[in-house]
Amino acid sequence: MPRAAPDRAALHRDALRWISAFLEAQAAELGAARNTLLAYGRDLKDFAGWLDRCGLDFARAARSDVESYLIACEAEGLSRATRARRLSAVRQLYRFAYDEGWRADNPAIQITGPAKARALPKVLTIEEVERLLAAARAGGRQPIERLRNTCLIELLYATGMRVSELVSLPVSAARGDPRMLLVRGKGGKERMVPLSSPAREALAAWLALRDRAEEAARAEAGGPPGRHLFPARGAEGHLTRQAFHGLLKDLAVAAGISPARVTPHVLRHAFATHLLAGGADLRVIQTLLGHADVSTTEIYTHVLDERLRALVLDHHPLARDPG
Repeated sequence: MPRAAPDRAALHRDALRWISAFLEAQAAELGAARNTLLAYGRDLKDFAGWLDRCGLDFARAARSDVESYLIACEAEGLSRATRARRLSAVRQLYRFAYDEGWRADNPAIQITGPAKARALPKVLTIEEVERLLAAARAGGRQPIERLRNTCLIELLYATGMRVSELVSLPVSAARGDPRMLLVRGKGGKERMVPLSSPAREALAAWLALRDRAEEAARAEAGGPPGRHLFPARGAEGHLTRQAFHGLLKDLAVAAGISPARVTPHVLRHAFATHLLAGGADLRVIQTLLGHADVSTTEIYTHVLDERLRALVLDHHPLARDPG
């Protein structure tokens, strides 16, 4: 007797129900960040679409099906990092389904994903960071832009904050000439980061001008006081990550640095690498960066090793090629 054709509409509804329940649990129980949830959603919808084209669904997929999906992803030319991320999403979905009693097994748990090539982070030199800061102080059409830009770069380099943490800082965190800032990181986890003297000076100068500008705007148009240290007119109420990314590119050009080498995350890497080179303890750097696992922070030791090796090869007389 021929097998009945699958009800595609029902399969689609079931897939969406699984994904929705999984994402809600990730947000509620683990405090997953919005970007993380969006990535999970995209990856799982792709897997669901592939299963659907095979006449399958999450409930019936076997280990061999998950492996076939990964092979299909490789055939599409997807990078190892993307395939590893998709397998991780599938594995976590099935772990959730097992806990909920929707599956009696996790078909992805024993699958070994593609090894991710761990590229060393790009890092700026101290001299290049100083040139970026000089460009921030000198650039901008008005004093308020110069003070804001200088404050942004000083804070990012002094603390190693993620760009999302920086642009969304509440103005209340900057009141009272603080020696440390309270930062809300991934998953809503909070940590304290110390401020250098230049960062504190830049913060105080920006805050004074920001407050005067806001008072003038409120006197003219009314409205409640702004909640963010770096306010903007968009829906989020603060400078966006995209806007700051573009600002950094402009400052890089002004500083004579290739804009391809300068991103907010590169400044975060510079903060960590320069601290490590100065003798800071790896565990301290882990805390300042907000890394859950010290193994994530250990990559900066490899960056330092590479720089030291290059230094020896460039300057040691016995390491030079005979001319």
